[in-house]
Amino acid sequence: MRKIIHVDCDCFYAAIEMRDDPRLRGRPLAVGGDPGKRGVVATCNYEARAYGVRSAMASAYARKLCPDLLIVPPRMAVYREASQAIQAIFSDYTPLIQPLSLDEAFLDVSNSEACRGSATLMAQEIRRKAFASQGITVSAGVAPNKFLAKIASDWNKPDGLKVILPDEVEAFVKTLPIERLHGVGKVTAARMKGLGIDVCGELLPWRKQDLAKEFGSFGERLWQLARGIDDRPVVVESKRQSVSVENTYDHDLSDLDACLNALPPLLEKLALRLGRLEGEYRVSKPFVKLKFHDFTQTTLEQAGSPVSPDGYRDLCTQAFARGNRPVRLIGVGVRLDSSHSLLGEQLNLF
Repeated sequence: MRKIIHVDCDCFYAAIEMRDDPRLRGRPLAVGGDPGKRGVVATCNYEARAYGVRSAMASAYARKLCPDLLIVPPRMAVYREASQAIQAIFSDYTPLIQPLSLDEAFLDVSNSEACRGSATLMAQEIRRKAFASQGITVSAGVAPNKFLAKIASDWNKPDGLKVILPDEVEAFVKTLPIERLHGVGKVTAARMKGLGIDVCGELLPWRKQDLAKEFGSFGERLWQLARGIDDRPVVVESKRQSVSVENTYDHDLSDLDACLNALPPLLEKLALRLGRLEGEYRVSKPFVKLKFHDFTQTTLEQAGSPVSPDGYRDLCTQAFARGNRPVRLIGVGVRLDSSHSLLGEQLNLF
């Protein structure tokens, strides 16, 4: 039986800002872009979340929800330094560490002799050491696999710990709302609820082939998750091939101008996501994906194109010309080469 810990810093960027400037504590705070320039919220503290402010939300809309919201620009170098210090703590317990971003990671401590082999005690120590070292809180989840450990880390946030023992898995998963499952978004959740599926236990009567027929390749994954099954290993070295963000619009974008006007918030999200990327990478080429109102789609990428707002506008213009009809989804991204670390020098998306 494996012992997996998922560690997740609480509102990481905002926590660092409050640590470095105590005057920011106790008031709604977000880290992100300028509302006047179509900025996006990277993260926010819990005071802001009480007003409905969330990550990836347009800064202007966040300010409408919370007029007293203070939005500060990100300081990626500072966040990266804190992240490296926290991840150094992980190495005291296991070499099997899979960072997902600057603020979260999986640890496989199945064979660790630290804390007499107790994953729960290891998680408690990691949380204490992170606070003593960096002055911020982290939450942790302990479980027999990655799927459950990640859910557990979010269970008692902020500054929480949740442990799911092997003999508790069946009962825990049975009452788990389907919205908690990774990969189940609003559309899939609504579809499942229409079939009478609100919690994972209601998936159990379904045969694997019937779920596959109803939900495609995701159906088999649903069958496994409903039973608490997740055999994915903690991957120590994982190189990304690309990074992208996309958005499906409530109303189709009718023409090219509407598509071009939708690019700035997407590019800011992309820049923030790249800033959180762990490892050494170099951008090889940018790309744009458009999905038209009839669900046909096209992706255009071009080596040598500038990774800048103008570069993406040009790619979007060319991609739109391939369909020349209303657009329901836009995606922007970059292909990556793992042999270098020049993201900072190459990107000019803000």
